[in-house]
Amino acid sequence: MAVLHKAEEQPNFVNNLLTTDEAGFTRDGVFNMHNTHVWADENPHAIWEHRFQRKFHVNVWAGLVGGRLIGPHVLPPGLNGVRYLHFLENVLVDLLDDIPLDVRQSVWFLHDGAPPHNAREVRDWLDHNYNQRWIGRGGPVLWPARSPDLNPCDFYLWGHLKQLVYATPVDSVEELVDRIENAAQTIRQNPAVLSRVQESLIRRARACLDNNGLHFEQFL
Repeated sequence: MAVLHKAEEQPNFVNNLLTTDEAGFTRDGVFNMHNTHVWADENPHAIWEHRFQRKFHVNVWAGLVGGRLIGPHVLPPGLNGVRYLHFLENVLVDLLDDIPLDVRQSVWFLHDGAPPHNAREVRDWLDHNYNQRWIGRGGPVLWPARSPDLNPCDFYLWGHLKQLVYATPVDSVEELVDRIENAAQTIRQNPAVLSRVQESLIRRARACLDNNGLHFEQFL
């Protein structure tokens, strides 16, 4: 697996890896937008079954790097290549402002193979701004398809956010966004935990290889 090779070549690779993902938050649950991966307390494979008369939904981007939570940022509905590129050009740059310059200059960017991520203009932008230091479909380093159990955003962040956001019922989209931001602030207070979560990516990648690419979390 290419990520393991990079980690062996560069001791600080995991610390410099910006792992990113998007998830959809509804009135009653959160799901990964691209991997049909769902977080719920009672059943990890199904969204809570509630029947509200008024439903709402927001798409959220977030990232993890060096023990820091980047974002979250609410994306426009109907994400496509053009809108994703606008996010990279105009929002991501600001979100990374608090990261020291020397770290930013060494950051590796990781995203999955969702169609908006694979747009030609997006790949060109990443090539220009990350100088071959990005991981994803069509990139210099490939990321395994359909592998939410490898991305720290998937196997940790979204589930933790969900537990905080949905502690009590949500009544409006404005309240939902506020709760997401407040939950992020809570998570941000534990950088050591976030660092350990990111470091576990390598352990998970090795377990994935040992199990021939099949589900491996039962062996962790």
